[in-house]
Amino acid sequence: MASESSSTGPDDDVGPLLLRNRLAESRSPYVRGHADNPVAWQNWSDETIQLAKRSNRLIFLSIGYAACHWCHVMEHESFENEVVAAIINESFIPIKVDREERPDVDRIYMNYVQATTGSGGWPLNVFLTPELEPIFGGTYWPGPNANLPSRMRHQAPFLDILKKLGKVWKDQPERCRRSAKHILSQLKRFADEGSSRRLEDGDEGETVDIDLLDDAYIHFVKRYDKEDAGFGTAPKFPTPVNLSFLLRLRAFPALVADILGEVECKNAASMAVATLRRMAKGGIHDHIGHGFARYSVTADWSLPHFEKMLYDQAQLLDVYLDAYLLTKEPDMLACVNDIADYLTTDALAAPNGGFYSAEDADSYYRPSDTEKREGAFYVWTRKEFDDVLGERAAEICAHYWNVKRHGNVSPAHDAHDEFTNQNVLNVVATPAQLAREFGMAEDDVIRLIETSRQKLREHRDKERPRPNLDDKIVTSWNGLAIGSLARVSAALEDSDPQRASRYRRHAARAARFVRDNLFDEDTSKLRRVYREGPGDVWGFADDYAFMIKGLIELYEATFDESYLAFADRLQKSQISLFWDPVSSGFFSTESTATNLILRLKDGMDNAEPSANGISSQNLCRLSGMLGDDSYGERARQTWLAFEPELMEHPFLFTSMMPALVVSALGVRSVVLVGQAENVDTAIKTLRGRVSGVDAVVRAFGDDAPVGALALADVIGVSDTKNASPSTSITGDDSSATTATKGTWLKQRNALIGHLNGDRPRIVMCEPGMCRDVDTLPSPSQRRRRSSSLSLLRSSSSSSSS
Repeated sequence: MASESSSTGPDDDVGPLLLRNRLAESRSPYVRGHADNPVAWQNWSDETIQLAKRSNRLIFLSIGYAACHWCHVMEHESFENEVVAAIINESFIPIKVDREERPDVDRIYMNYVQATTGSGGWPLNVFLTPELEPIFGGTYWPGPNANLPSRMRHQAPFLDILKKLGKVWKDQPERCRRSAKHILSQLKRFADEGSSRRLEDGDEGETVDIDLLDDAYIHFVKRYDKEDAGFGTAPKFPTPVNLSFLLRLRAFPALVADILGEVECKNAASMAVATLRRMAKGGIHDHIGHGFARYSVTADWSLPHFEKMLYDQAQLLDVYLDAYLLTKEPDMLACVNDIADYLTTDALAAPNGGFYSAEDADSYYRPSDTEKREGAFYVWTRKEFDDVLGERAAEICAHYWNVKRHGNVSPAHDAHDEFTNQNVLNVVATPAQLAREFGMAEDDVIRLIETSRQKLREHRDKERPRPNLDDKIVTSWNGLAIGSLARVSAALEDSDPQRASRYRRHAARAARFVRDNLFDEDTSKLRRVYREGPGDVWGFADDYAFMIKGLIELYEATFDESYLAFADRLQKSQISLFWDPVSSGFFSTESTATNLILRLKDGMDNAEPSANGISSQNLCRLSGMLGDDSYGERARQTWLAFEPELMEHPFLFTSMMPALVVSALGVRSVVLVGQAENVDTAIKTLRGRVSGVDAVVRAFGDDAPVGALALADVIGVSDTKNASPSTSITGDDSSATTATKGTWLKQRNALIGHLNGDRPRIVMCEPGMCRDVDTLPSPSQRRRRSSSLSLLRSSSSSSSS
C-alpha cells in the first residue's frame, strides 16, 4: 500500500516532514508502477529538489525502466518492505526516475557509478546532496531476506547502506558535501577530456585517418569468441552498432579495403555474421513469437534476460538486413522478417502510429498466479511439449530446441529458483540431422517444426498472461525503427512486395505520428516521449539524431522529399539547440536545461549508438544529398571533438567511423533523374547494397508520379499536386505546396536545380567532379577506380615531396 502520511506540503517550513508517495502523478509506466510502494517516492522536479534543500536531507535517487528484471527484484525485496520504507521516508527524499524519459539524469549518475565502482547497470541507485552532487551509488543492493546466488553474496545489504548513509549525513554533513564536490570536479574533468579543446578557423586537428578503422578491427579480432561467437565473455550483449561496423567495412569505398586488406574485411563480416547466426539460434531469440531479448546471461547465448527493447529490435533489424544483403542466407532473411513483423504486427506496434518501448522480462505463468517470474511467458517444460504437441512431435521438437525433462537452465543461473524444470528454447540441431535421426524426409521435419511452432504460439497466447508493455513512444527509438523498416521495405520491394508495403506503411505512419504529436511547430523542437499525450520533457540530442537518420532512410525508400525536408529542418534545430560553438560536437542537453550538475556529450557507443556518431553520419549524408558543404564540415568537426579518445580507443566510437571515412575520401552522391530502365536498375542496385556512406537523391520533373510519394497515402491526400500546406510533413509553406512536384529539392540543392528533370540520367558526384553514367559501377569497378586514385594520390604526394 502506498505511503499515506499527510504531507506537510513543499511550502510548509514548520513541523516534521511527512512525505506521501506522488508517483501516481507520473505518466511513465515504470514510475507509476511504484505508486503503491510504502516508500514515499517523489518525482524528479524543481519542487522536489527544493524540498530536499529546505529539509537538508540526502536524496535517494533510484533510476530504472519498466522492462528491467533486477529493478523488479529490488522493488519486491526492498521498496515493498515496510521496514526499508520507514528508514527511507524518515531520513531521505526518495526520487524515482524512468531512465528512458530522463536519459540526461541517468547518464550523469551512471558516469559517477561507473567511475567509482567500475561497473554500472539498472536499477541505478545514488545518494545525492540537496545540491544534486553524488556521494555514494551502486546498482542492485539485496533487500531483507534476499535469496542470492553465491556470486552475488558479497554485495552490501541495502538496509546497512541506508543506515550508514543516514548516520554519516546526520553527523558529518559538511564532510559529505566536501567529498561530493571533490568527486564532482573529477567527473567534470573526466567529461571534458578529449572534447574541450577549442577549434580555430581552419583547424585540421591531428592526423586522424582511416587507419583507425584497422585499429578498431584488430580490437574486435582480439575480443572475438571463436567458440560461441560474439565478443568478450558473459554477459554478452549484441551491441548492434559494432556488428554494423564490421559488416560495413566491405561497403565503404574500396580504398578502405585496400588499406585494411580484403581478407581482413571479409573476416570482419564473418565475425559479425557468425555472431548473428548464434544469436538467431540462441535463447536470446524468441523462437515461438518474434524478436530478441536484450542480452544473454551466458556466453553461448542460451539464457537471456527476457526484456525486449525497441532500440534492440530496430538496430538488429538493420544489421540482419545487411547480413542478408551480404550473404543472401535464408536464415538472415528469416530474422529480418521476424523482427520487422514484431515491430509491425505484434506488441510494439502502436495502433495510432509509432512504436512502443518494451515488453517486460517478468510475467505471471498462469492468470491465477500471484508472483511474477522472469521469463515465465517464454519457457517450457518437457511435459508441456508432450501435452501440446503429442509424443512424436514433442520428441522431435525437444531435440531441435534442446528441451530436457529436468530443464536446461543451470542452477548457477537461477538465483530465485524460477527455472526449475524449465527450458529456454535454443536451436541445437538442423532439420537434416533430425531427418537422419528419426528416419524422416527433411521437408517433413521442417513442416513438423513449423506446425509445432504455431501450436506452441497458440497455447502460449491463450494460457499465459503477456508480459507488461511499456507503452511509451520514445522519439529517438522510433527514429531507429523508422529507418530500419524503411531500409527493409526498399530491399524487399521486388522479392516480397506485400511485406515491403506493410513495413514502409508502418515507417511512414510512425514518422507522421512524430510530426503530429512530438514536434512543436512554433519552436521546431521535438519532445522526448508520448504517453497519454506529449510529455513535458523536450527532446535530447539523440532524439534529433535518430529521427533524422530515420527520415533520411525513409526518403531513400520512397523518394518523397518531404521526409528529406523534415530531416533538414530537424538538423538545423539540432545544431541550434545542442552544438558546442567552442569545442564542437553536440551536447546531449540544451543549454537551458535545469537541475543537471553536468552538461555531457554523448560520444561513445553502447547498447545504442552515440548521438554524436549518428549525427556525424547524418551530416555527411545530408551534405551529399543537399549539396551543403557546411553540413560536411560540421560532420568533420563532430568527430574532431572526440579526437584524442577516438585515436586511443577507436573501437568505442564505431558509429563515427563512416564520418571519418567521408572526411578522408569525400562523400559520394548518386543523383537519379527522371524515369528510365537504367534509373530503375540503379535504384535496385543501391537498395541491394549493405549500408555505406553514399548519398542518394532522386530528381523528378513537374510530372512526378504520385506513386513515389508514400506520404500522400499516409495523410490521405488524393490530389498530391495540390496538397495544402497543412498536409506537408515539413510544416514549411514553401515546401508544403511543392514537395510533390520536386521543387523543394531543386531549391535546396543547386545541382538538382540545374538538372533537367525531363531527361532521365544517372549522375555520379565525387569530390571535385560530377559525371553522367549509364549504370552504377560494380564493386570490382569501384575497386579498380579506387586503386587508380590511390596510385594517383601516392604519385602526387611523391611529386610534392
